[in-house]
Amino acid sequence: MNDALSILSARLIAHRFIVRTDPLARRALVDEDFRRSLEQRLNEVGLTLLENPYAEHIAVGLQQDMEAFVFGEGEAWLSNNMNLPRDAIALLIVLWSLIILPKRERQVSRAEIEREGQADMFGAAKPLAQGEDVSVGVPEDALFADFREKLGGKTRMNANLGQLARLGFIERRNKLIHEGPLLDLMLDYSILAPRIIEGALAEVLKRRAGELASKE
Repeated sequence: MNDALSILSARLIAHRFIVRTDPLARRALVDEDFRRSLEQRLNEVGLTLLENPYAEHIAVGLQQDMEAFVFGEGEAWLSNNMNLPRDAIALLIVLWSLIILPKRERQVSRAEIEREGQADMFGAAKPLAQGEDVSVGVPEDALFADFREKLGGKTRMNANLGQLARLGFIERRNKLIHEGPLLDLMLDYSILAPRIIEGALAEVLKRRAGELASKE
């Protein structure tokens, strides 16, 4: 067990995220003793395991009570610890809202239907209801048209998209923006979703969702 724990811990720290179908990641999801030992190993160095049943990856993050000790030399860490400027953070929230919110709605609906008919003893090792029809890409042209005036223009947005892609939040393919490995892990759905749904972005996202639905 110790060798497996060391290998998985080192891989998580080095690569930041691992697909949950990886044998060691799967073991951490179905073996309670192994997961408990992994979390203890990470906690000893101020880290925490990031995982939720809706994501295709697991990752490692900094414990909240360690943030001030690690990033406390300046105030930038109060908004983020990846040196993202404010407009890049705003763009990240917009993309999270456009990709993760509708994906979560589809996943929950599909999972409820599947639970009615069967039970999977290894369900914890799999993300809930993944697939191309669950996580839908966002057209870059539509994103620029809707938000370029608010987020610094097309050139600035394009630069920020590149940075978000390098950090693992998104993937860009054929002028479509898709969910990256960290998008559904690094942002807390339970805190962010109500603020988005009930806040200033609600009307914009509702309009965009209607436009995307009409194209399907």
